[in-house]
Amino acid sequence: MKYAFLTIVGLSAILGAAQAQQKGDPKATEVWTPVPAKVDPGSATKAPSDAIVLFDGSNLNQWESAKGGAPAEWKVADNAFTVKPGSGDIRTKEKFGDCQLHIEWRTPSVVQGEGQGRGNSGIFFMERYELQVLDNYDNVTYSNGQAGSIYKQGIPLVNVCRKPGEWQTYDVIFTAPKFNADGSLASAARITVLQNGVLVQNNFELKGQTEYIGKPTYKQHGPGSIQLQDHGNEGGFRNIWIRKL
Repeated sequence: MKYAFLTIVGLSAILGAAQAQQKGDPKATEVWTPVPAKVDPGSATKAPSDAIVLFDGSNLNQWESAKGGAPAEWKVADNAFTVKPGSGDIRTKEKFGDCQLHIEWRTPSVVQGEGQGRGNSGIFFMERYELQVLDNYDNVTYSNGQAGSIYKQGIPLVNVCRKPGEWQTYDVIFTAPKFNADGSLASAARITVLQNGVLVQNNFELKGQTEYIGKPTYKQHGPGSIQLQDHGNEGGFRNIWIRKL
């Protein structure tokens, strides 16, 4: 009986505390401003209304060669564009920091090469931080260099690659690094990536800019272009849009 009495007393205390929390004005915790802007979310083929369309299927007017800003030479056809091997990387004319990027890509349907030589390209944020593009449907390479990786840094959580020649999607949230007045790092870059709708990078903290040889490090910089890599393979891209955050 003693323990039952104590249990009843304890329950009464909890209920009393809960009732006390319900007292007062609920409006005291309601926030009405600012009101979020209305944005048309678009669809699978239409960008959100506040997005910047970087490629709508018709031309490369939003892009330029990474070699000094000459016109981009990659080939546009059938609402997509394809890497022109040997012509060099291309980049957006506009520069970005924090952003949300949607981009669709595919590797060649005719399989050639192996490892890093199969459908290789890359998406560089701020011209420095690479999200890898590669045919890894049935192709083994080092884990921090396969599709969905932050090249030489972040291994993807899973491999969700489609077959060669099939369109794939990346939906990316990129947070740019911040620097102190003296050039030292205040906060590292972070990236979240969904490949084909599946999470492959979960708020990954980048260790620095992408390096092929050696450890990544940070060097102070401002906004930068989205840059696509010419790695000598004829990969394709389409339906690209970006939102500044």
